[in-house]
Amino acid sequence: MNSEPMNAYLFTNARIIDPSQNMDFTGDLLVKDGIIAAVGESLDVPQDAGVLDLKGKWLVPGLIDMHVHLREPGEEYKETIESGTAAAIAGGFTAVACMPNTQPANDSAGITSFILEKAQSSARARVYPIAAITLGQKGEQLTEFGDLLNAGAIAFSDDGLPVKNAAVMRQSLEYARNFDALIISHSEELDLSRGGVMNEGRVSTILGLKGIPAAAEEIAVFRDVALAELTGGRLHIAHVSTKGSVEIVRQAKSRGVLVTAETAPHYFSLTEDAVFGYNTFAKMYPPLRTGEDRLAIIEGLKDGTIDAIATDHAPHSVLEKECEFQMAANGIIGLETAIPLSLNLVRDGYISASQMIRCMSISPSKILGVPEGGLKDGNSADICIIDPEAVFTLTRESLHSLSYNSPFIGKDLQGKAILTLVDGRPVFDPTGILLP
Repeated sequence: MNSEPMNAYLFTNARIIDPSQNMDFTGDLLVKDGIIAAVGESLDVPQDAGVLDLKGKWLVPGLIDMHVHLREPGEEYKETIESGTAAAIAGGFTAVACMPNTQPANDSAGITSFILEKAQSSARARVYPIAAITLGQKGEQLTEFGDLLNAGAIAFSDDGLPVKNAAVMRQSLEYARNFDALIISHSEELDLSRGGVMNEGRVSTILGLKGIPAAAEEIAVFRDVALAELTGGRLHIAHVSTKGSVEIVRQAKSRGVLVTAETAPHYFSLTEDAVFGYNTFAKMYPPLRTGEDRLAIIEGLKDGTIDAIATDHAPHSVLEKECEFQMAANGIIGLETAIPLSLNLVRDGYISASQMIRCMSISPSKILGVPEGGLKDGNSADICIIDPEAVFTLTRESLHSLSYNSPFIGKDLQGKAILTLVDGRPVFDPTGILLP
């Protein structure tokens, strides 16, 4: 093929998975002029189309990560919008929603516009800015929701910090109703978590580290669910990590509260045991929890209590991570490990392949109200092709992020994106499938 991408591609013999249409079959998909032109079990080959036999690899809607930290503006030494979206497309994500805890915080239309302009110039994954709930994320005065939405923000959160004042959180949910906007809760009771550096329990006692009880999350989840029920506002609970939080959300949904929830791959892949050796790459907030919590997270994904898998991609440099455990920053990167870690749940029989793709594409698009991640005729060809059998070792050198703070460095992982298309354009094609 030419070095320039063709206008039409026919992908054949793929396992096509699209939960939005209840599709999971082996067949063909045609992309023409950046649009999905046809999907079926056996399509005719157009005269002008390039043909790629996927030999049973998965062809799925482009993944959407509804919770990432791109660090720009202000902390470009950790990550930039350009490097973060490079990591995204390498992980199969065609779109990411970036949290507002930048320096300065995304609390104005000008910063939202800056983020979108930088994303446009990078020409990689789509970027959806999430704006701050309060000015400077101080939890005191609401931002101008209308101006921020007009500038391109898609939701509101003070992620990185909770909105401590319950009256301000209530006000945000009420105000957001005027715009049918989503409020994303970083659920943390600061008076319980302050000074803690890992989960409170057996391991923290052995290591002599101050712990953070599960109640620090659960009390805050309960409060914000109660406020959503009171106001009728749309609430999303970020990074659920405990059994109690899963149950609070499950009961709230049964009562009809407008609440959704996400978890991150590290919460169903690891436990607090990963901190042994004072491993700062296993330090995050919420902290890694117990085996019982991990299984409850998996059950929440299985029964639909937890709607989405989001990475909470949180890059930090060596300055913040290669230091004493108590001093190390919270957070790990996750864009380039989300597929293999989530595939483990499929291989172990906890969830189906369709459930995995729903949690990583369809549900995030619905929750955020962004263009649907689906393979319907006429949709933009935002596509991820996954080789579920590919085994690779995660190394610092293989990462596209500027940071490498991952507890999976040096580990063998199975399953990866081998091609990512945005608007039919191959933005990640490391083996030259379309662009030799």
